[in-house]
Amino acid sequence: MRPAVVLFSGGLDSSTCLAIAREEGFSPHALAVRYGQRHEHELKAAERVAQALSAPLRVVSLDLRAIGGSALTADIEVPKDAPIGGSIPVTYVPARNTVLLALALGYAETLGAEDLYIGVNAIDYSGYPDCRPAFIEAFEKLANVATAAAVEGRARYRIHAPLLRSTKAQIIERGIRLGVPYALTHSCYDPDAQGRACGRCDSCRLRAKGFGDAGVQDPTVYSPR
Repeated sequence: MRPAVVLFSGGLDSSTCLAIAREEGFSPHALAVRYGQRHEHELKAAERVAQALSAPLRVVSLDLRAIGGSALTADIEVPKDAPIGGSIPVTYVPARNTVLLALALGYAETLGAEDLYIGVNAIDYSGYPDCRPAFIEAFEKLANVATAAAVEGRARYRIHAPLLRSTKAQIIERGIRLGVPYALTHSCYDPDAQGRACGRCDSCRLRAKGFGDAGVQDPTVYSPR
């Protein structure tokens, strides 16, 4: 099986993406990033899910709090019960997916992998610019001019975004068929000290709606607050 790098947060989408990579014939290597995110609890979920799906997990660290500019990396309140869609919300982390995919690309080059998976979605999402098809297409072009392996003809990089045009319900339905352990995943932007979901941020609400639309019991543990 050929190796592939899966950008991995331990959330609903990236966990489904990991299972899809395996279904499509790859040996997935999960890459999680500790970037100073408010919801660092997701990294514990990443460990749980990677272990359950028997995928090797690499965790790298960098400090996007040094840049700030987001409710996830600065002392800015996470919006609750706000309208989803329209303007880009303050939970957008400046250039996050560009930075994280660059790390995944570097990891892929060291592994000899030519395929990168990312669980971005442009249907049921908060409107982040780095979750759109144009971003994926542009980064794939960049990958093939920015690496020694590509320039020397040893690799042709492909960015896979299999969830890009799926609803949350469709993602969940596909993940269940593939055996994704959604009870182990974490999506909340503002969990409590025990890692329980707030139920009110964009990510929580999109996740809950997905389970409801799919007719599947939501396994998320919510904070009583």
